[in-house]
Amino acid sequence: MVRAFFAVALWKRVLVALLLGILFGLAWPAAAPSIAFLGDIFVRLIRMLVVPIVLVTIAAGVTSLGDPKRLGSLGGRTVLLFLATTAVAVAVGMAVACIIRPGVDINLGTAAPHALGEAKTLYDQLIGIIPVNIFVALSTGDMLPIIFFAILFGVGTVLAGEAGEPVAAFLHAASAVLLRVVRVAMEFTPFGVFALVANAMATSGVAVFVHIGWLALCVVVGSAIQALIVHSAMIRVLARLSVRRFFGGIVDALVVAFSTASSSATLPVAMRVAEDNLGIDEKVASTVLPLGAAIGKDGTAMYVGLLSVFSLQAFGVPLEAGTMAIIFLTAALAAFGTAPVPSASLFMLSAVLSAVHISPEQTALVVGFVLPFDRLLDMTRTVPSCSANLAVATVIARWEGEIDTDRYRAVTDERL
Repeated sequence: MVRAFFAVALWKRVLVALLLGILFGLAWPAAAPSIAFLGDIFVRLIRMLVVPIVLVTIAAGVTSLGDPKRLGSLGGRTVLLFLATTAVAVAVGMAVACIIRPGVDINLGTAAPHALGEAKTLYDQLIGIIPVNIFVALSTGDMLPIIFFAILFGVGTVLAGEAGEPVAAFLHAASAVLLRVVRVAMEFTPFGVFALVANAMATSGVAVFVHIGWLALCVVVGSAIQALIVHSAMIRVLARLSVRRFFGGIVDALVVAFSTASSSATLPVAMRVAEDNLGIDEKVASTVLPLGAAIGKDGTAMYVGLLSVFSLQAFGVPLEAGTMAIIFLTAALAAFGTAPVPSASLFMLSAVLSAVHISPEQTALVVGFVLPFDRLLDMTRTVPSCSANLAVATVIARWEGEIDTDRYRAVTDERL
């Protein structure tokens, strides 16, 4: 039985676990806490790998590129693509909110206010990229400073020439070992997904659709538009590759994104499917994907834009062109500074709403209304963040000529 279980493709086992988790959580919610430890183990196992993978694989990827100028070209195009997808995601969220109008005639009076801390200013976000102490950044899992140091360390290794060759060899060996560890850890995915989804359904269940049904519908519609239309267009037009094969190859990562509600926790899985299923070269995957986990927040951008318009509708604020422009700009910037952890987008909402003169007390009321149901909404909107990361990596790899198109077609054909 054990051999038969592991003989089934991982993505199929994960999907079955996802469905069983939904059924278990709805049918037997009282028993869900007893299996919660499986989800905790899975999340801790993945989070354990995130920091070393980001540090080692980015540095190794930079040394593989060899020429720092090439890194600059690749990094610049990566950031520009993520900027573009983030901007589109904000616009999608705002448009969906304007069409469905989830905040009109909503009653926030029964919600308990939930105050948020002060959002970081743009200056603090930018200056914080440079770590004062890299060991503090490593211990706290602060991704942008870690990425900055890893790139700098990789460039230094390249510039050191012959003296840096042993360091480069060590980085590549460590990267290979870490990715093997990821493959071993991924075998626990079905059990972790089952427990996480069962607990989410037992905690909120279908109540999310009863109490804030229109907002939940907007999140689902916005996430679907961003992933199935925007990202599909990127793969078809920019990479000139099969959309069906792309989504067939990244199912594992999307399911883990949904179950963990964290772009950071999904990173090890995304790196595995990028190399194994999409045929993306390791040096591109190890540079683009960790950067995307830090700044590629399509789901967050879509949700912040959506929730901002929802808030204005709830408080009866007119949706004037100037107000909408401010929301668009501040939401896009806020999404770039959001930590890749569950419900982080709610903490950026105050920065956006304060720019359009919504008081902290009103923001706290909106957050208090949404927070009890945010886990399921967060799980949904993490999916387009994950697909954005892999779509950008695929496009960059295609542009750089660092993708094995035969593998892309062969592996995803097998999976489909």
